[in-house]
Amino acid sequence: MTIREQMEEREKKLLSPYAAHSVDSKGRDREEPQCDIRPVYQRDRDRIIHCKAFRRLKNKTQVFLDPKGDHYRTRMSHTLEVSQNARTIAKALRLNEDLVEAIALGHDLGHTPFGHCGERVLDKFLEGGFKHNEQSVRVVEKLEKDGRGLNLTWEVRDGILNHELNLMPSTLEGRVVRLSDKIAYTCSDIEDAIRAKILTEEELPKEYTDILGHTTRERLNTCIHDIIINSEDKDDICLSSDVMDALMGLRKFMFENVYTNPIAKAEEIRAYSLLEQLFDFYMKNTSLLPPWFESRITEEENAARVVCDYIAGMTDQYAVNKFKEYFMPKAWEFD
Repeated sequence: MTIREQMEEREKKLLSPYAAHSVDSKGRDREEPQCDIRPVYQRDRDRIIHCKAFRRLKNKTQVFLDPKGDHYRTRMSHTLEVSQNARTIAKALRLNEDLVEAIALGHDLGHTPFGHCGERVLDKFLEGGFKHNEQSVRVVEKLEKDGRGLNLTWEVRDGILNHELNLMPSTLEGRVVRLSDKIAYTCSDIEDAIRAKILTEEELPKEYTDILGHTTRERLNTCIHDIIINSEDKDDICLSSDVMDALMGLRKFMFENVYTNPIAKAEEIRAYSLLEQLFDFYMKNTSLLPPWFESRITEEENAARVVCDYIAGMTDQYAVNKFKEYFMPKAWEFD
């Protein structure tokens, strides 16, 4: 018996009957030999960590565009916080931690530069619209490894695709990530907004903080405990109605007072314009796309689709550098 098979046997004994067992995976789009050490979801997690799209997350905006400080969240730190919260919940509920971690680490791979600002730009230009959760699946299925993709299991891709609140993953592990994502960005964005002096703890609505807590630590602790208590021995992942209402109320407050705040979004108009102009430029000059991207323009995938793929993969600074390269005049050089 291989080490992988021993681990799969341990899953049967230790995990909840509601957990997604590795041996029961619906598999990959392309069949491949099993690893002798790692079960399928652990292998998926490793593939995500080692892919280029994951590394780029460290230089993509979470909320604040080009913040002047080292301690503001990036898309990478947000992703790691989601993973940590989700694993804590999964361990307590005896769910499959490898599956939870793979979904969490991959859920934002398709996010654009400049946060949701970039998403709105590409949504305007792409027929059928642009959604970062769908782009994340596209990254792991079609864009990584020069078009070969990562060949992840169905369950991981399902969790990545359905991590938005208006969607529902098929596994409990995916549902853990779905809620962990909302908890992570609501609680952490408050901390960043306080650091940026956009709001103070005292300005947060007491009707919500009296339930959730008055610090980031307290709010995370409340939400994570509440999910565990209300989901134990159930075929579902849920918050109590009081905590869910308070979390959604606080999330709405953040949209009204932080995400659209003129201080937090002072550079967003410029970022929006920058990406608009880059999109228009590449549509008129597809020969300046990297060769692999240019080669993908076919009847099946038109230029707009390919240009969106390219721009969505950019980091904030790479987009700025490309804009300077194409639109800013260069100084004359003399010997």
